[in-house]
Amino acid sequence: MKILLYTAILFGTLGTTYAQTGKVNIVQDQKLDKLLTQYKTANSSSEYYRIQVGFGSHAKATRIKSEVEVDFPNLYSKIDFDSPTYRVRVGRFKNKLDAERKFIEVRAKYPDAMLLKPKKSSN
Repeated sequence: MKILLYTAILFGTLGTTYAQTGKVNIVQDQKLDKLLTQYKTANSSSEYYRIQVGFGSHAKATRIKSEVEVDFPNLYSKIDFDSPTYRVRVGRFKNKLDAERKFIEVRAKYPDAMLLKPKKSSN
């Protein structure tokens, strides 16, 4: 029995002693970086239809945003500061048809909601 125990301990320590270690080098084509930069630039200047669901003080806007996130968990939501108020806006719709469809749904819950097309997305 002692020989079996010693053998198990010996193989256990040998296994950890000679374990392999590795180093991973990722070689990435420089064109991928350029493409990613172009994508980010194009996306940042894209126009999106958005839905404004409410505005007010920072506390009120935070409360509205929390409610919207519960009511519409799949919609992107953000608080934008547009002096002198904070505005809660949801969605990032590339085309007007999708925006109008969602706007009807949002307006049923938030009657003061407005459909907006900002000149430039503020991400």
